[in-house]
Amino acid sequence: MEIKVYSTPTCPYCKMAKTYLDEQGVKYQDLDVTQDAASRDEMIQKSGQIGVPVITFNGELVIGFNKERLEDLLKAGNSA
Repeated sequence: MEIKVYSTPTCPYCKMAKTYLDEQGVKYQDLDVTQDAASRDEMIQKSGQIGVPVITFNGELVIGFNKERLEDLLKAGNSA
């Protein structure tokens, strides 16, 4: 699984998303869009969003902390 979390250090929903992924034992790449302009531009290009978190999960976009969607993607990824 390839997971990227575009986030900021002060975003509570980003923290919730990363905590959830950590609890599931999922490895992900955390991209701080306040420090990494290339990642910020990539996030906006992929999602059209300037708000965080934006999560890419094997190419699928998840906007915001959507626990149900992440659960579905994890189940699908683990059964593949």
